[in-house]
Amino acid sequence: MAIEVVEVRSTDELKEFVELPFELYRNNPYWVPPVKSEERNALLPEKNPAMRGCDTLLWIARKDGKCVGRLAGIIHHRHNEKTGERMARFSRAEFIDDAEVVDALFAKAEQWAKEHDANGIHGPLGFSNLDHQGMLVEGFDYLPSVVSEYHLPYYQEHMERLGYAKEMDWIEFRLSLAGFSLPEKAVRINDMVKRRYGLKVVNFTTRKELHEYGQRVFQILNSAFKDLFSVVEFNEETSRYYLNKYIPLLKPKFVKMIEDGEGNIAGFIIALPSLSKALQKANGKLFPFGIFHIRKALKNPDECDLLLTGVHPDWQGKGMVSLLFSELLQELIGSGVKNLETTGMLETNNKAIQNWKNFDHIQHKRKRCYRKEI
Repeated sequence: MAIEVVEVRSTDELKEFVELPFELYRNNPYWVPPVKSEERNALLPEKNPAMRGCDTLLWIARKDGKCVGRLAGIIHHRHNEKTGERMARFSRAEFIDDAEVVDALFAKAEQWAKEHDANGIHGPLGFSNLDHQGMLVEGFDYLPSVVSEYHLPYYQEHMERLGYAKEMDWIEFRLSLAGFSLPEKAVRINDMVKRRYGLKVVNFTTRKELHEYGQRVFQILNSAFKDLFSVVEFNEETSRYYLNKYIPLLKPKFVKMIEDGEGNIAGFIIALPSLSKALQKANGKLFPFGIFHIRKALKNPDECDLLLTGVHPDWQGKGMVSLLFSELLQELIGSGVKNLETTGMLETNNKAIQNWKNFDHIQHKRKRCYRKEI
């Protein structure tokens, strides 16, 4: 039977789109399911302000009446204005290992991109750099963090068969903190940096305090990340959306910020107790038991994910990253955390990559953004 690719228009079709990965990765020990309700809301512009200002279409592919593939197409106008390119993005690519299905989905996306005057298409990329991005190409036997991605090896094979080439990679590390302690020299240097610049470490005990600092964090993100690959500035509305999404999951003491002598945020670092196994148990649903597994994972974690680090441009090159990471490390080790997963960092971020090599570590995962001229 011929492959049918249809645009998602109804609630039932959106449900098919969201639930396809649950079928594709059923019983896969490494896939971390999202929360279905959050995934649906992330694809509705009335719920997700990061979608506004983008042209977006969702497609599902059916074979013998069964959903066997999905794909999203995005024209991110603000990113195109930033780069001066006319690019389309593809996002949320999931499909069975069937060339006919993959060809039909990407043919649809490429034709749609041409109709919007795009001269190329790249991805997976989402509505922001806090959305889904990258396709796993190394590390298929490792559990991803909740903000990373998992795919099967055949995805990469189909992308290359269709003429998509590497544009950028993100790499991820796993650090062992067992038995680690900060060298005395590092402690002295960090104390010296704080005294020299009159810096203050901001610690948190409640999520209410995190909300009070939240918009200031996104101001740092906008200034520190503005020139990085795929990044588009967050406005107040999108900042609030992500704050409301992530702050309920954070353990306040695993967030550290540095203020200068005038009370300005110089930098921040955020770690999150690993929720990967909890979300596997939840299997896409918060209720009745999913929320219980998440709350349990937040209590006394022995593994954490390093979510974000940002330093204001005025403070870069002055030891701020080392100071932030040292403050966080002391908190994690004191709380019994044994392992730390970094989330994806651009392979061109050599300074950060060198920093992880000071630890007992493995570089175990790699995600890729593909690009094709059309």
